[in-house]
Amino acid sequence: MFESFAVRHAQGTQYIANLRAAQPAGFRAKPVIAADACAPGCTACTQVCPSQAIRLDTTGADAVAIDLGRCVMCGDCAPVCPTQKLSFSNDVRLCASHREDLVVTAARPNLSPVAVSAELKKRFGRSLKLRSVSAGGCNGCEMEVNAWGNVNFDLGRYGIDIVASPRHADGLVLTGPITRNMMEALQLAWEAIPEPRIVIAVGACAISGGVYAESPALAREFLDKYPPSLYVPGCPAHPLTFINGIMDLLGISPSV
Repeated sequence: MFESFAVRHAQGTQYIANLRAAQPAGFRAKPVIAADACAPGCTACTQVCPSQAIRLDTTGADAVAIDLGRCVMCGDCAPVCPTQKLSFSNDVRLCASHREDLVVTAARPNLSPVAVSAELKKRFGRSLKLRSVSAGGCNGCEMEVNAWGNVNFDLGRYGIDIVASPRHADGLVLTGPITRNMMEALQLAWEAIPEPRIVIAVGACAISGGVYAESPALAREFLDKYPPSLYVPGCPAHPLTFINGIMDLLGISPSV
């Protein structure tokens, strides 16, 4: 018993009272692109990027653009930049309603806010049940999805839960790059969810294929047919990234 008390005292209060205000210390999240000019002819950042998330345009106003839908936030680009143009913050507010909104530049350092969907708020604002499908994932994002309901984040306080059966779900949480072996299972899970239903793409792999984007083992036609209502970047995606994004989408007040 005394050992349990000692562990409890050492861990402190794990419950996060205000999920909107929480910022994980030491977590590498949103890239920051400084206004400094790139070194002439330098392509070091693109050469080390494992997911081809960085685009260089020496003729445009924004010389460097980073696609958060591809970025795995490994941080390898920052130390090789001779002008220290690239760095990373711990800002976990990375979600977007549209795929094209996931690109950041020096002139556009912040993503467009996730727009509240009046239709989704009316239907799912008080209760949203989600079925998680790992379509070839490494279990990184899948572990973070499991964390949504733990004592730290307790997403169930807002009526949002992961359910065991797609027949009990209102939407599908997609993780993984969508391999050919999982294509049929993903489609079956989607068809089992009663309409109206939504797709939420969680993690770089789900959004773009991530580091596996060029692999012939992938079959990503599902997202062409069913565009996500919410994109949640990361590798893996932090629970707070999803929580802030889904609360924005459903118009949930942080005081609830």
